[in-house]
Amino acid sequence: MNRQQVSLTTQNKLIISGLILSTVLIVAIAVFAIFNIQKKLNLGYQNFGQIVSKVLAIESSELASDLSQNKLYETLKNHADKIVKTHNDIVFIEFRNPQGKLIYKTEDKAGNLQKVPNIIVSSPISQNDGDNFGSVTVGLSGSIINQISSTTRASLLFVFTVAWVVFAFVILINTYLITRELRILQKGVQKISGGEFGYKIQEKDVSSEVKELFNAFNNMSNRLHLYEEQNIEQLTLEKNKLEAILMSIANGVVVCDNNDNVVLVNNHAQKLLELEENQMLNNKIQQYIDTEGNYCFRDKIEEFKDTPIEVMENKPLEFSIQVDKKVIKSIISPMFTRNKDYVGYIIVLIDMTKEAEMDAMRSTFISNVSHELRTPVTVLRSYIDTLYNYGNEFDYETQKEFIGTINQEIIRLNRMVNDILDFSRMEANAQMEKSLNSIYEVVDDCVNQVQPLTKEHNLKITVDKQEGIQDFFFNFDGIERALTNLLSNAIKYSPDNGEIHVTLKSINDDVEITVSDQGCGIAPEHQKKIFDRFYRVENNIHTIKGTGLGLHLVKQTIEKYHNGKVFVHSIPNQGSTFGFILPVKVTDDEKTLV
Repeated sequence: MNRQQVSLTTQNKLIISGLILSTVLIVAIAVFAIFNIQKKLNLGYQNFGQIVSKVLAIESSELASDLSQNKLYETLKNHADKIVKTHNDIVFIEFRNPQGKLIYKTEDKAGNLQKVPNIIVSSPISQNDGDNFGSVTVGLSGSIINQISSTTRASLLFVFTVAWVVFAFVILINTYLITRELRILQKGVQKISGGEFGYKIQEKDVSSEVKELFNAFNNMSNRLHLYEEQNIEQLTLEKNKLEAILMSIANGVVVCDNNDNVVLVNNHAQKLLELEENQMLNNKIQQYIDTEGNYCFRDKIEEFKDTPIEVMENKPLEFSIQVDKKVIKSIISPMFTRNKDYVGYIIVLIDMTKEAEMDAMRSTFISNVSHELRTPVTVLRSYIDTLYNYGNEFDYETQKEFIGTINQEIIRLNRMVNDILDFSRMEANAQMEKSLNSIYEVVDDCVNQVQPLTKEHNLKITVDKQEGIQDFFFNFDGIERALTNLLSNAIKYSPDNGEIHVTLKSINDDVEITVSDQGCGIAPEHQKKIFDRFYRVENNIHTIKGTGLGLHLVKQTIEKYHNGKVFVHSIPNQGSTFGFILPVKVTDDEKTLV
């Protein structure tokens, strides 16, 4: 009802504004027209006076021809008095000689006493021989022009007033007809809103456009009537479909009405929040308690409700909760009907546990890399500074020992830098081209490279190579770094005086390379994650630092770029065997991988 009143008031304001605007426009046009007409009339009347004075000058010249001075005076006097007497608009006529001296001026008659000359026009009187006889001056009252102006103004005002009245009448009649049609339509809408589906509007005496609107309304009303009859079953079916979709969605979904009551919790949300079936239905979402006994939704729901809906619609509220070591990202968004009516809100739950673990791993990785890089740099600086300042005081064996330590730290630093660079390159999907190479050469080069590292702990590396393996396509540097990484790990985790065994053999159409050590081994629960990036196994047996990237780079190189496979077999306290399998036959498309 209030909206109708506001609309009607606005309509009246528009009508009044239109009338005022039209009135101002019509008045402005009328004033402009009257002003221009008056201006033209004044100009024409002045020209008329000029003509009268010239005609009188000509007549006076003809009358004055060959007359004596006394006769001339009488002639001009009689002629002028006659003209003034017969023309009401002429106030006076006067004659002057060439020196400007007044010869004669007509006297005011009884009817001319109140007249005041509006226009005074003079013209010279010339004789036939060209001599100037004098001048004649005519004074016009302007009564004729005033009468014409008054009549013109009255006529124009009448015409414009009639036009304004007609215009206003047309607006009012048109407004009445429009509001009448709107009132009919309003009545129909009220019937529909009251549940009287099927109500029809009569189409008498309406315009063609409104008739089409009424027909559309009647059609809609009929459809609503049919829809009402079939609605319950269809709505139930749609509701079941919607619930089925929400229940099967990958993320957790909790739906609450505008009273904070939980109306739906899908399966994934029950799993994330560790709820039993229907445990939270019809209860306040603020009553949920996490594993630490905190009302994790209460404050956020209040913050959501205190924020304008328009803000939340464009930027949903995001926060994280923790349930039994699971990190769950929660997003609260308002829910609306198709008519934009607020009906509640929906909470989407996303399991971010792995991402949180990866963030923790990245932090650990950065810390480890910083520490690992700082350690060899510090050692190198210390040893090089000592050799530089006191090298002459050391014997050959001491200098050799210092240089050996420097060499080991350089190798260690170079390996870490290469791991980081390889990781960055693989993350950027850089190219790794394959060429025809010998796998024997790779094994020999890798074993030779790590031999200096075995002397510190008196380790022995044995190599068992199967004969007859032909050259095949692979990336030499990538496979060399992968095998060197496995050998370096085996050296780091092997006990003193231990043995490392390298095996190269052919299995069907593949080549298998394994590296076995006699180290502390890896527990079964860690073996599945040992090739993940940033993952490191730390226990009481070994605490050797590293970047956590080496085995991940091996896996990426073998499986992503060579379509091979990595594996590990380990028994705690008995040693580990790391290896990988490379396919010998590759297609032309696989010779260059991105």
